[in-house]
Amino acid sequence: MIIDCHGHYTTTPPGVEAYRNAQKQLLNTNPDHLFEKGDVDVSDDEIRDSIIHNQLKIQQERGTDLTIFSPRASWMGHHIGNASTSKAWTEQQNDLIHRVCELFPNNFAPVCQLPQSKGTDLKISIDELERCVLEMGFIGCNLNPDPSGGYWSDARLGDRYWYPFYEKMAELDVPAMIHVSGACHHSLDTTSSYYLGADTTAFTQLMFSDVFKDFPSLKIIIPHGGGAVPYHWGRFRGIAQDKGLGDLELLVLNNIFFDTCVYHQDGIDLLLEVIPAKNILFASEMIGAVSGIDPRSGHHYDDTKRYIDKNQRLSEEQRLMIFEQNTRRIFSRLSI
Repeated sequence: MIIDCHGHYTTTPPGVEAYRNAQKQLLNTNPDHLFEKGDVDVSDDEIRDSIIHNQLKIQQERGTDLTIFSPRASWMGHHIGNASTSKAWTEQQNDLIHRVCELFPNNFAPVCQLPQSKGTDLKISIDELERCVLEMGFIGCNLNPDPSGGYWSDARLGDRYWYPFYEKMAELDVPAMIHVSGACHHSLDTTSSYYLGADTTAFTQLMFSDVFKDFPSLKIIIPHGGGAVPYHWGRFRGIAQDKGLGDLELLVLNNIFFDTCVYHQDGIDLLLEVIPAKNILFASEMIGAVSGIDPRSGHHYDDTKRYIDKNQRLSEEQRLMIFEQNTRRIFSRLSI
């Protein structure tokens, strides 16, 4: 089986955006408005149509079997409104992912977003993680290290602020994929500098912390090929050595994993050369930030299976690890 560990529901029916727009309109009138969950006007037929002609079609065309599926990352919008805004919106988004996975149980497995809101307690996020995992069978979560949308005003990932959430992750045995949402800062662009910079920042925050000493079973996925980390692996090894942290691989590679959302052959080849195969999970992010066709190859940039297939250094055993076995090991609740 070929498992794509990173997919987002970017093709939601119009009723989803209408719900969010209604929230924003209320916030324009009253920024302190307290939201109830309410309803999203989306039918099962609309969901089927949005998936069959998009993600499912691409799965079948590219020869993948299962996508680990979460809400649209750029729409998480943790900077919007207040804690009640995020709670209501997140619950609706996660309910929608649950509906997709119930309608297509052999093709999609659910991962939740969290009702994070800058400067708030993590109890709401812990409660939502428990609801999704224990009541709806979710197998992981997306964790935003910067709910402020580019201002990095909240605690670093190594801060004890996050420890209650890490404790719950370890208790439930679910991984977190690091994923920021939309950029608010004028110097950042969401799907390029912000996403890739945040991935790199999250890695360094964890590298300089005691998180993995305190939570040795914690599993963290750094998406988009790890941002700049594999390209600068020697720099990070040297910094760890200079700061007396020891061997970088021993420091982080029992707990940190990288996906293959890298959209050219040379980039994938570098990732596979630098990072051990046991720490790499196949992913494409489809349908995500880049969906066009590369004129140099004639194929879609995000058809990342082609890059894995064409790599010359991988053994068949390593390909099997990347395409399936690593993902099953990290997402231990995956039962398909």
